[in-house]
Amino acid sequence: MTEKNSPTLDRAELVTRQWHRQLPDLDLRPMAMLGRLNQASMLIMRDNLEPVFKSHGLVSGEFDVLSTLRRAGAPYALTPTELFESTMITSGGMTARLDRLEKRGLLSRAPNPNDRRGTIVSLTADGKDLLEAALADHVVNLERIAASLNEDEQKQLSALLAKLIKGL
Repeated sequence: MTEKNSPTLDRAELVTRQWHRQLPDLDLRPMAMLGRLNQASMLIMRDNLEPVFKSHGLVSGEFDVLSTLRRAGAPYALTPTELFESTMITSGGMTARLDRLEKRGLLSRAPNPNDRRGTIVSLTADGKDLLEAALADHVVNLERIAASLNEDEQKQLSALLAKLIKGL
């Protein structure tokens, strides 16, 4: 069996082994760490999160918009700027997502009484119901994903990732 086909070899390990053979003096720890972080992120999103969202007729960006409105608290309404600042979505994708979700009756847009040129985006009753059903499945799924780490390891990893993010 070649290195490429080894079922236990992660991609970061493969890449760092290859680079180490070619340039043995390079410190490849950051490459291995960030490669694993990238691979974990891809596997979590593609193979674990997206299927749950899809089972509810959503994609991750739509789930994020509905979640942001719901966690804002009653009346579950934000301006588009507040919504953008509280999500993990690029500004370019926000309008298209809002259009799709509004068309499906999951949110509504109305004039902002405090800004003649602005709007308020609100979660509809159908949007709230769909989000809460998806969220229940999402939380169970997150617990399953994290189960390979014990509670202390989860806290440690979370703290280390927060430190890495702060350093960026």
